[in-house]
Parts: sequence; structure tokens; C-alpha cells
Amino acid sequence: MNEPAITLDDVRAAARAIEGHVLRTPLVAAPRLSELTGATIFVKYENMQATASFEERGAVNRLALLTADERRRGVVAMSAGNHAQALAYHARRMGIPATIVMPEPTPLVKVENTRSHGARVVLHGETLAEAQDKVAEIIAAEGPVMVHPYDDAAVMAGQGTIALEMLADRPDLEVLIVPMGGGGLITGMATAAKALKPGIRIVGAEAALYPSFHNAMHGASLPIGGPTLAEGIAVKHVGTLTLPIARALCEGPVLLSEDVLERAVNLFATLQHTMAEGAGAAGLAAMLAEPERFRGLKVGLVLCGGNIDARLLSSIMVRELERDSRILSLRITTADRPGLLGTIASRLGQLGANILEVSHGRLMLDVPAKGVTIDITVETRGAGHARDILAALSEDGLSPRRLDPRGVA
Repeated sequence: MNEPAITLDDVRAAARAIEGHVLRTPLVAAPRLSELTGATIFVKYENMQATASFEERGAVNRLALLTADERRRGVVAMSAGNHAQALAYHARRMGIPATIVMPEPTPLVKVENTRSHGARVVLHGETLAEAQDKVAEIIAAEGPVMVHPYDDAAVMAGQGTIALEMLADRPDLEVLIVPMGGGGLITGMATAAKALKPGIRIVGAEAALYPSFHNAMHGASLPIGGPTLAEGIAVKHVGTLTLPIARALCEGPVLLSEDVLERAVNLFATLQHTMAEGAGAAGLAAMLAEPERFRGLKVGLVLCGGNIDARLLSSIMVRELERDSRILSLRITTADRPGLLGTIASRLGQLGANILEVSHGRLMLDVPAKGVTIDITVETRGAGHARDILAALSEDGLSPRRLDPRGVA
């Protein structure tokens, strides 16, 4: 059997190398999340780093190992965003030129943040694999040093320092749930955590649309691809250095649907009052997806990134309100008559609903010539209140039909 790419000593050396360059983030109890899931949860806030993600740890450790000649030639990497920002930020601090190749669908906030840190950004391809092809062209033409986002021993060791800090703060942790993309974070953390506390469980969390580690660890062939909220862990090919460690030390990943990822992002925003991108919320999403697996245990979560577009976050929060029936959209089709809208508005007020939006429609072909449709969106107190509103309007003879984001329910 081949020796693993990194050991506890490598992680400890990385901790010394990055000290003073990155923040030692807090590990904080999360009582409201604990109450929700039935576990005792502690959250490691890596979104507090300068570039809002854990990737700074591995980037700094790798940059610290460059020779004088390599520093002059500069570095290049492919990244969907967080590795890009981390490498660009610290390369500029150290006076090292950096080029980042990013897939074209990368969220604009991550592209602009990377540029703002002084890196040359090249947008290429739809996936990290296609971006990596462009990196190979740049290396051949210009000679920079490749800094892989996950399949690099120094990067893996740097990410593993998170586990050192978590177990120093809470040695009683029983489970670490870690987002799984290419594997650099989870294998670095697993190497450190298992060496310090062999009985601790390391559980991966992976987007269901990108079950790369699931397939590799279980010999499966689930399809890979599609737009995911967790683009930071949307990886088609796992690392050659990370896979053996994951097989040896980690439990096969929990596969996360898009709706559970959205819910986890929303919970971090509403209960913890902090920003989490889709990948950053993956650990919590795993607990929501499989609560019985973690009930009663002391669980450490890594909120590994907070780079989420404000528009996307607002959309997620509204969608969650709709899922919880805190926002109710309904359609009334009836005969058009003076004062109708006022009557309906007054009735909704009596029922305790707050009107958010109203739309009249008289030209639809499925509406009688003397009829009208009124689409109304209201704020409610929850699912029970929403049912009461619909029932009352039905008793009034208005025959409301509930709408969801896809149309009439």
C-alpha cells in the first residue's frame, strides 16, 4: 500500500507556516441549529477569513514553499472561486504574480473579487476540468507553477489545520461533517483528526448533482453534472492524492439535493446571522438530509465559505418563505365588478394577511370576456394561517387557486 500524501506532521508544519497569515477562526456553539437537528452542533466560521473561505490555509502553505525562481515565474490555478480569491489575495501580499482560470459560469461576485485581489483572470470552459486544460496551455507558454485547488499535498496539509484548531477547542467532538469537492479539505482534516483522535468520525457532504466521491468510493456510476447551488464542490474528478485518504479515513458522503442546500443556506442566514454559500452550508445540509445519523452526537461543522451573490441569497430566502407558507401566492378568477379588488383586500386584512403584490389580468383567453384574474401574494404567519386564508376565501365564493413558483398548484 502506498504511503498517504500527507501526515499529521505535515499538517502541524502547515499550521506553523500559515500562522499570522490567516485567521484562527472561532468554533462556536449553535444552540438553535442543535435544537433543530437533535445534535449538539459547533460551527467553525471559516467565512471570517479575509477572502471568506478556508482556501486561504492551503494557498498560503503552498506559496510559502515556493523557491525564489518559482516566485519570480508566478503561479497559476483553476478554480470556481474561493481557491482563486485565496491564491490571488496572498500571492499579491507576497509579491508573486498570479493567473487564475475560472469556468465561465462562475458567479460574478467571485470573478470580480479575484480580479480585485490583483490576479489576471481567464474565463474558460464550463467546468473545472475544461479550465484545467487552459491552465496546461498557460504553463506550457509562460512557465508559472501550478497550485492545484485540492490535489496538492501542501494545499491538503494547509486545509487540515482546521481540524487541529477544532479539536484543540473542543476535544470532545464526535463527528466532523466536511464538504467534499475534490477532497483537499476533508482529507487534510481527516488526516489530522484521525491521528489525534482515532475514534472520531469524518463524514463527507457532496452535492447530489456531483456525486464524484460517492461514485469513486462505492464503485457507483451516478450521473455527474448540472447547475448546483454548491458550485464550490461541483467537481467531476476527485483528486488522485485525496481519494486513497478518503477511502481509508472518511465515511461515504451524504448526497445533498438542491432544496436541502437552499434550506441550509437560509438557516445560516436566519438562525446564525451569517453568510454561507452553497458549498459552505453543505455540512449543515447533510444533517438536515439525514438527521438520525447524527442525533445525540457532538458535531463539528465547517462553514467553509461565505461568498454568495446577494441576489441569489435573497432569492433563496424568499423561496424558503414560500416553502414554509410564510409567503402565499394565489389566483382568483371571477366576474369583474367595481370595488372587487378593494373587497378582496379588505377581506385579506380581516384574515391577518399582509398583501405584498397584486396583479390584474383581463386579457387571458382562459378568462371570460367579463371576467378578471387577480394574482395576489401575501405574507402569512405560516402553513396553518395560509390554509385558513384559502379556506375563508373559498367560503366567500372566490375559489382561490394556490400558486407556486412553477404556476398553479
